[in-house]
Amino acid sequence: MTIRESMEQLEEQYLSPYAALSKNTLGRDKPEELCDIRPEYQRDRDRILHCKSFRRLKHKTQVFLSPEGDHYRTRLTHTLEVSQIARTIAKSLRLNESLTEAIALGHDLGHTPFGHSGEAILDQLCQDGFAHYRQSVRVVEVLEKNGEGLNLTREVRDGILNHRTSGHPSTLEGCIVRLSDKIAYINHDIDDAIRARIFREKDLPYRYTDILGHSVRERLDTMIHDIIISSMGKPEIVMSAEKENAMKELRAWMFCHVYSGSVAKEEEGKAQRMLEFLYDYYMEHIDALPQEYLELMERRGEKRERIVCDYIAGMSDRYAIDMFEQLFVPKSWKAL
Repeated sequence: MTIRESMEQLEEQYLSPYAALSKNTLGRDKPEELCDIRPEYQRDRDRILHCKSFRRLKHKTQVFLSPEGDHYRTRLTHTLEVSQIARTIAKSLRLNESLTEAIALGHDLGHTPFGHSGEAILDQLCQDGFAHYRQSVRVVEVLEKNGEGLNLTREVRDGILNHRTSGHPSTLEGCIVRLSDKIAYINHDIDDAIRARIFREKDLPYRYTDILGHSVRERLDTMIHDIIISSMGKPEIVMSAEKENAMKELRAWMFCHVYSGSVAKEEEGKAQRMLEFLYDYYMEHIDALPQEYLELMERRGEKRERIVCDYIAGMSDRYAIDMFEQLFVPKSWKAL
C-alpha cells in the first residue's frame, strides 16, 4: 500500500460522511498518473502554492491602494487569512482540509491589479466582460504553465468559481471557503480601516458589534464558532440567523464607509484610467505582448480583447505602474 492509499484510507475512517474524499474526486480534464505520496486535493494545493499567479498576489491591492506602511493587507495576505479560517472550520467539522485549502489558495488568482476597481474597468473594456472568479478559473485551466494550465481537479475549480456571494459550490469544502472569504475581508478590512484612521472601533454600529463582538479578534471568534456549531452534523454549511444577519449588515455598512467614497479609495480613478491606457495601447500594439500570450492567442483562437485582459489582469500593481511609466511618461534626456 502506498502512502497516498493509506492517507485515503484514513480519510474514509475519520472524515465526516459529508466530506469530499480524495479518492472519490471527479478527476482532472487530462488524466494523470496518481502520486504515490499525496492525495489528489493535496497535489492541487501544492500546484497552486507554487504557481506564478499565486506569487504575484503579494503585490496586488486588497482594498487600500498603495498604502504607506507594511501592515496593510494585500491580496496574498487576504488569501492566507481565508485559508486559515477555512481550514479551522473544515478541521472542526471533519471535512477535507486539503480540498478546502486548495480552493482558498486559488480563489483570487485571477484578481486584477488595484483590487475591485481594476476588475470593474476591465469588465467595462472587455467586450465579453470580466469577473475575477471566472478569471481565477481561467488562470488555473489555461494561463498558467505557458498555456498548459495546472490541470486541477473539478472540485477545486468548482470551489474557485463559486466562492462569490451568489455562488453555489458543489462541495461543503467550497461552501466553507465562500463564507470564510467574507469573514476574512470584513474583519481585516475593519482592522486596516482603523489603522488608516478612517474610523475607530467605537464608531462601528453597536447593533452589529453587540452580536458579533467589539474587536476583530472577538468577531472572528464569534463567526467561526457560529458556523461550526450551526453546521455540526449537517449536510450544509450555515450560520445562525442572528449572526448571519449581523454579518451581512456590517458588510453593507463597510460598503458605505470604506469600499465607496473613503480616503482609501480616492486614487482608484487614476488607477482605472491607467489600466484603460494600457488596454488601449495593447489593443493597438498587440505584438508588444509577451510571446506566450501571442502564442496562446494563435493556438486557441482567442479574441484579442481576451488576451489583452489576461495580460493586464495578471499584472501586479507595481508592474502596471512601471509599464504605464515606460509607455506614456516622457523620459529625461540630455544632449551629447
